[in-house]
Amino acid sequence: MKLSGNTILITGGGSGIGRGLAEAFHKLGNQVVIAGRRRQALDETTAANPGMKSFTVDMQDGEAIKEIAARTVDEFPALNVVVNNAGIMRAEKLLAQAPGLADAEATVATNLLGPIRLTAALLPHLEKQPQAAVMNVSSGLAFLPLALTPTYCATKAAIHSYTLSLRYQLRKTHIEVLELIPPYVQTHLMGGVDDPRAMPLGQFIGEVMEILDRQPTPPEVVVENVKNLRFAAEGGRFDAIFNGLNGSMSGES
Repeated sequence: MKLSGNTILITGGGSGIGRGLAEAFHKLGNQVVIAGRRRQALDETTAANPGMKSFTVDMQDGEAIKEIAARTVDEFPALNVVVNNAGIMRAEKLLAQAPGLADAEATVATNLLGPIRLTAALLPHLEKQPQAAVMNVSSGLAFLPLALTPTYCATKAAIHSYTLSLRYQLRKTHIEVLELIPPYVQTHLMGGVDDPRAMPLGQFIGEVMEILDRQPTPPEVVVENVKNLRFAAEGGRFDAIFNGLNGSMSGES
């Protein structure tokens, strides 16, 4: 994946990891378009980065995703990279869920159906570009779940699986398929912005951009801080890490 000369659409680009990626790519001379639900966050980001553009979209709304995909292609015909980053993370008590499973359904719609729908809408256009890429943002929790957020972890595991299949199906095209696997990062997701246990956002983005600069680009972007989760099973430490993580979160350790 080249780091400059792209036109990039980043969902969830108004804050957190999405904004960090958007600003890093913008500084490298790419045309960056961010999308998200919160107009204020989008406006603050574009105001701080002249030339960056934005669209509002609800990633739970299938029709809205089709519309924003068509609008992006129409206004930015050179679009060649999409970063599926938008996501929500909610704690769930499975023995005391609200009728209708609103939190679970919103999480599945945003974190899983959203990227699938947007990718499907944009693939015909991306296939026409000389060079293109799809980057799906999963999580270290895709590989070792935090029991407090079961649906979030399940959707990220599904995104990992979907990305493997997408990469295989596109293997004979010029569309690269990448997976970005963040650790616990200092963002507003689940109130982690001031948590000293979380990886500082700037440090995370810097390491990600260094990895993306390698050629060939690795299919999985794995920073050092997430390797204990990503490779827990391969290293024979899954049970120990799982019990330690979830025990500490529940106050049992």
